[in-house]
Amino acid sequence: MPDSIDPDRRATPSKQRGPVTLRRDQVQSSTTDERLLDTRGDSAWVHSDPWRVLRIQSEFVEGFGLLAELPRAVAVFGSARTKPDAPEYAVGREVGAKLAKAGWAVITGGGPGAMEAANRGASEAGGLSVGLGIELPFEQHLNEWVDLGLNFRYFFARKTMFVKYSQGFVILPGGFGTMDELFEALTLVQTRKVNQVPVVLLGSAFWQPMVDWVRGSLLAHGYVGEADVDLLQVTDDPDEAVRIIDEAWQAREAASHPHDDGASGPEQ
Repeated sequence: MPDSIDPDRRATPSKQRGPVTLRRDQVQSSTTDERLLDTRGDSAWVHSDPWRVLRIQSEFVEGFGLLAELPRAVAVFGSARTKPDAPEYAVGREVGAKLAKAGWAVITGGGPGAMEAANRGASEAGGLSVGLGIELPFEQHLNEWVDLGLNFRYFFARKTMFVKYSQGFVILPGGFGTMDELFEALTLVQTRKVNQVPVVLLGSAFWQPMVDWVRGSLLAHGYVGEADVDLLQVTDDPDEAVRIIDEAWQAREAASHPHDDGASGPEQ
């Protein structure tokens, strides 16, 4: 059988760079080790996508390493623009304290406003106050009430930490960022990517119109189901918010240990 491969094409320059195949104009004369050890030239390579993968990896490693031994925790979301004298700030501070007294660590985005309020309440009540910050175009630091904090470059790495280490979500009034966190939590619960963790909306005057829209528009058009709407639990009472979180935790614990009657051993 005659050779069907063009001899000129067979002679095309080719080079392997690890798992990568380079041909024709993509072949480089230098090696990866050579470029690593050469300090000459520009530093643009540190901003390339392959290098970003290592940065992303490092954020996951740091996050998992810091939070792996975190006790049971609840994420509290809300606006960074909430003023210290606003009623929402007082509610955030109260729910942070009540969660801490009930044995929950409190995780926030670590910023000012509602996040600071929840961190402050948890810290003042003697609980563990956690802040997961994010690099933003404007200056923002972890608030002073964070006991255990970590800053992230990437939103998706930070969001993974919230989802992985939170057994419930309490949502205070907020803007786009709060809505993003709320609907991501709902989507993950709806699609069973996470266990059936409770999503509590704290502040009925703010949240009830949104719930009514979800029911009157999304549910009415068949885009969500009745059970999806029921994932949104609205209250004005921080005590009730903590009760919802506690009861959901107890239900999950009972489901995961169906034959555990609480006895420490056989009867004597």
